[in-house]
Amino acid sequence: MRQFVVIGRDVPTDPDAISLSDIPGAGRLDLLCRCVSAGLFLSHGIRESVRVHLVIADEFAVTVDADTVRHLHPDERNVAARIRDALDAKADAIGHMPADVSPGVELRRMGLEATLDRLVGDDGRGPDGTLVQLHEDGDPLVDAEPPSDPVFVLSDHHDFAPDEAEAVAERAERRLRVGPELLHADHTVTVVHNWLDTDGYAEY
Repeated sequence: MRQFVVIGRDVPTDPDAISLSDIPGAGRLDLLCRCVSAGLFLSHGIRESVRVHLVIADEFAVTVDADTVRHLHPDERNVAARIRDALDAKADAIGHMPADVSPGVELRRMGLEATLDRLVGDDGRGPDGTLVQLHEDGDPLVDAEPPSDPVFVLSDHHDFAPDEAEAVAERAERRLRVGPELLHADHTVTVVHNWLDTDGYAEY
């Protein structure tokens, strides 16, 4: 299983504040939508064993599961509509129990720390995998060994806030950078997929 946790700091939690005619205007929701598409879709299909978790305003986590999602398309408008539907169902998220939005889409009332603990525990080695931070100050991706069941965490168009950086640093086994240039978050997801697909750029 490959998992990506993307922090969306500025996305509104009120679904009425999300206009499908101005997706970038909703706290750069367009970038999060592209991360979902980069995480789940191939050229003519959908990946297996991938989940993308969007942590919105450190209050809610929207999870999209490639294995169970239905009728999702890679365009931003379609993905944004699913995220808006998820936020519209937030009243059904009780405690840490998820609200089922549609097949393969869930919303939990969880911020970043609770999401990371759910995925990897407070030591970074939890039930679902090993936490890896994607950051410009990390070690080169090409020199690293691909981990089993990785959970990658990255930020949107902002750098990690101090409290986010601390929460991630406490749990991350390693910090990696994907290349010498700063990339958009969705492009970073694509590079990481290629790294894993080629077993660390060793097999093509």
